[in-house]
Amino acid sequence: MESSRRTYFKAIGSAKKAHWSDFLSSATPRSIWTAKRFAFGRPPQRFPDLPGASNPAEVAETLLDHFFSSKPPLPPLLRLTQYDDYTPLTSEEVSRALSRSSNTSAPGPDHIPYSVWKSVHCIRPSLFPSLLDPLLSHGFPPPSLKKALGIILDKPGKPSYDSPSSFRLIVLLRTLSKILERVVASRISAQATMCSLIHPLQCGSLRGSSTADAALVLQHNVESFHHLRYKVSTLFLDVKGGFNNVESPSLLSLLRRKGVSPYLVQWVSSFLRDRTCRLPFQGSPRIFAPVSVGSLKGPPSPPYYSSFMFPPST
Repeated sequence: MESSRRTYFKAIGSAKKAHWSDFLSSATPRSIWTAKRFAFGRPPQRFPDLPGASNPAEVAETLLDHFFSSKPPLPPLLRLTQYDDYTPLTSEEVSRALSRSSNTSAPGPDHIPYSVWKSVHCIRPSLFPSLLDPLLSHGFPPPSLKKALGIILDKPGKPSYDSPSSFRLIVLLRTLSKILERVVASRISAQATMCSLIHPLQCGSLRGSSTADAALVLQHNVESFHHLRYKVSTLFLDVKGGFNNVESPSLLSLLRRKGVSPYLVQWVSSFLRDRTCRLPFQGSPRIFAPVSVGSLKGPPSPPYYSSFMFPPST
């Protein structure tokens, strides 16, 4: 009996070892992080212990004030108007937005994954255009699409975790909202080039360009100056909190001045106002608190918005 028991557990150990070896031998850049998590386990999640915050409600308020600092107020939203320059939404635009949406992405407050919307669109392609057209034509994302979950994650290697700066925030929006924002992002991208809103050498947040293109441009410039026997220096800047500190009034003024379609300008104006967020850590209030934003980093559209703040003339 004891011999059979040892043989059984030895066979299990050998099978586990063989499976682990096969998993590592076929690991991909995407799955290598899964292997690391299996090998080292998940680090324990640290609960924010902030000075002056004696209960979860005060902790949530302190974190929201840190991540969403006050911004200059936007002018009041006037009566909704249907814009004549609006182009009706097509099922092809929705298909492109859905094709860039991963089924493994975490959903927001609605808890609906992209796979559900893809199935719905496959069965009835006309549903999304008929549902979202009125919102786009009035440049108005409703408040229900502006609710977000803010997931608090600790930054590894910090000497202490008694400050909000020791944590980072991941914003999860409703997947339906993100689909609509991807459509808007594509339309803004098309107008950005025509209206000279983006520098000709801009390589980020644009389809068909990448970090490799930026590296090639830099290499070309360095070699050109070396050919002329010049010495070359390169300065790299990491703008901290760039998205959150976009000044909305200046952004809207620039969009109007550059000739962006009025319905898109109205969309940006409405997109940046009346947003709410809830931090779902243990014991936190189960309410959505109003927050001031410059330009959210989570959605797919703000990279274009923030690029407008740095036109070629600067």
